Amino acid sequence: MRDIVDGLAAWRSAGHAFALATVVRTWHSAPRQPGAAMAVNDRGEALGSVSGGCVEAAVYAAAEEVLRTGKAQTQTYGVSDDEAFEVGLTCGGTIEVLIQPDSALTDIDQVIAAILEGRPVATASVENAQLVVWPFTSRGSLGDYEVDHSAAAQAAGMLAAGTTGTISACDVPVFVQSYATPPRMIVFGAIDFAGAVARIGRFLGYRVTVCDARGVFATRKRFPDADELVVEWPHRYLANTPVDERTVLCVLTHDPKFDIPLLEVALRTPARYIGVMGSRRTHEDRLDRLREAGVTAGALARLSAPIGLDLGARTPEETAVAIAAEIIARSSGGTGRPLTELATPIHGSSIT
Repeated sequence: MRDIVDGLAAWRSAGHAFALATVVRTWHSAPRQPGAAMAVNDRGEALGSVSGGCVEAAVYAAAEEVLRTGKAQTQTYGVSDDEAFEVGLTCGGTIEVLIQPDSALTDIDQVIAAILEGRPVATASVENAQLVVWPFTSRGSLGDYEVDHSAAAQAAGMLAAGTTGTISACDVPVFVQSYATPPRMIVFGAIDFAGAVARIGRFLGYRVTVCDARGVFATRKRFPDADELVVEWPHRYLANTPVDERTVLCVLTHDPKFDIPLLEVALRTPARYIGVMGSRRTHEDRLDRLREAGVTAGALARLSAPIGLDLGARTPEETAVAIAAEIIARSSGGTGRPLTELATPIHGSSIT
């Protein structure tokens, strides 16, 4: 729902009722992961997608019925019948979609506000009921105390881990969608390439910080897409800012006086990805300096340098795509190879 939350907020402000369709399970080569959402309001307007176009018309019709009746539905779409190319998934996958009226969505305005503000919240849903789980409390009910207790406990754990999926609460299947705070991307070096990296990082759902010790370069005019601009020596800032296993660090300065102290700090963090810009020659010199500073071979192996995948990139925008591609591959276990060379599933697992 995160992708369509702005539109849902506008509908709520205008007083429009809507039905929310959410992918809750997938099998085989499904085009979208659990949590993908589509909404249809009482004016016939639609937001989002559950399949990239394969079954949207059928989901739209089901959502209109849910709006008329006020009763939720669970629909499964696949390629097992003669109408597969009319309402099924031509990719060969199968998806299960939960379609709920907004009247079944507990505290929907508070949930929308939390998502917009980047505050953590999770929803645990069955067809006509929903439990909303916050970090230290929950509201709503799935219709049974024991089910509520089990679902709330499991959803709290999933929220802490930033995961989404279907659980079993006292043998009742419950779909849990967690909206954890967005992962961080910290870009060091206020150069032209950093602007393009900040744009694509925000597009991918990261909260983007651009940091540089030179205030004349780290300006809002140059980096309108950054969520945060920091004028500080990079290593000092990194040593005093939260970094977790979802954080990605992009070091674009390629200047030893910034890079070496920064990377010494970066390699002590649990960051998922540490990419460093510069030529191979520059990186060899960088490695020598880090070894002299006592950084171990195991730590140095964490560095992605030169940064990005080999796409033949030249411009800042092309380079940003190459960097983003490597981040996605590292996060989801992708190979970075052309799909035509592989027989593995096309759609990797989602990262919340």
